[in-house]
Amino acid sequence: MAEIGAMTSGLAHEIKNPLSTVGLNAQLLLEGISELPIDDAERKPLVNRINSLRRETDRLGGILQDFLQYAGQVRLDPHPTNLNDTISELGDFFMPEAERHGVRLRTDVAGGNGSPTPVANIDAKLVKQALLNLMLNATQAMAAAGAPESARPRELIVRTENRREADGHPTVHVHVIDTGPGIAPETLGKMFTPYFTTRAGGSGLGLPTARRLIEAHGGRIDVWSEPGKGSDFCVVLPVAGPATSPESHS
Repeated sequence: MAEIGAMTSGLAHEIKNPLSTVGLNAQLLLEGISELPIDDAERKPLVNRINSLRRETDRLGGILQDFLQYAGQVRLDPHPTNLNDTISELGDFFMPEAERHGVRLRTDVAGGNGSPTPVANIDAKLVKQALLNLMLNATQAMAAAGAPESARPRELIVRTENRREADGHPTVHVHVIDTGPGIAPETLGKMFTPYFTTRAGGSGLGLPTARRLIEAHGGRIDVWSEPGKGSDFCVVLPVAGPATSPESHS
C-alpha cells in the first residue's frame, strides 16, 4: 500500500506540472486573441473556447491538489495551543468568503465566566486546515441550497468547549454548525468516503482529508444533522494530543 501511495502521488505530481503549462499557454493564447485584427463576432467564440479550457484546467488542478493533500503523509508538529486563538484567526481569514456567499459567520468560544480556556496539544496549522474544509463545506452547502425557505438566515457558527469523554479523559470540542439544508440519512454514512460528493464540481476529498488530519491527532469528527434544520460537525481533540509518535502518521 505504501508503494502504491508513493506511485499515485508521483503520478499526480507528473500530471500537475504539464497541466500548469497548459494553463499558462491558455492565458497567453487569450492575450494573443485579444490583439488579433478581427471583429468581435469572430473573436467571441475563440475567447469562449479558451476560457472553457482555462476553467477545466483550473478544475483539474484543484482536484490534483486535493488528492495530493489527501494522499500525502501526515507529519504532526504538536504544541500546546489555545483553540480560541486558532478559531479567531480562522474566523478573520474566512470572513470574506462567508460574506461572498451571503453567510453570517459567528464564533462562540469557551473560557468566559471563569471557565478554563480550551487548550490542546495540536499541530495548529493542520487543525486549521481541517476546520477550514468543514467551514467551506458548510458554506457551499448553504449557498447551493438557494434562498432560505424560512426567515432563518444563513449562519455559520464555530464554537469551542471543554469536555470530558466517557473514560474521563479531557477533550476540546470544536463545533462547525450551519443553518443549511441538512443531510439526508442515506448520505450521512457516505460523507467521509473519498470521492463521494453531492455537489457539482466537488472533488469529494475535503471531508475525508479533514477526518484524516483530525484522526492523526487521536481525535474524531462527530456529525449531527437533520434535513431542513442544518448540521453540526464536531471536531473532538484530546487535550493531551496524539498518543503515537508525531512523525509516524501515514
